[in-house]
Amino acid sequence: MGKTILLVLFLMLIALSSAQEWRGTDEIAEEIIAEINPEYEPWFSPIFEPVGELESLFFSLQAAIGGFLIGYFLGRHDRKS
Repeated sequence: MGKTILLVLFLMLIALSSAQEWRGTDEIAEEIIAEINPEYEPWFSPIFEPVGELESLFFSLQAAIGGFLIGYFLGRHDRKS
C-alpha cells in the first residue's frame, strides 16, 4: 500500500511540474529532420489526420487494447504453469 501511494505521488509530481507542452514523436522528428535537411520533402501524406482530442482517444484505445492482450496472455501462461 505504501509503495502504491509513493508511486501515485511521484507520478502526480511529474505531471504537475511539467511546464512543457506534451508533443508527439512525429512532431519532434519533423523538427529534427528540418534542422538536418531543410529541403526534405515528405514522401507520404496521411489520408486522415484527426484533431488532437480524437488522436488522444485513438492512442488511449490502442494502449488499452494492448494492455488487455498482454494481461490476457500473461494470465493464460500463468494458469498453464
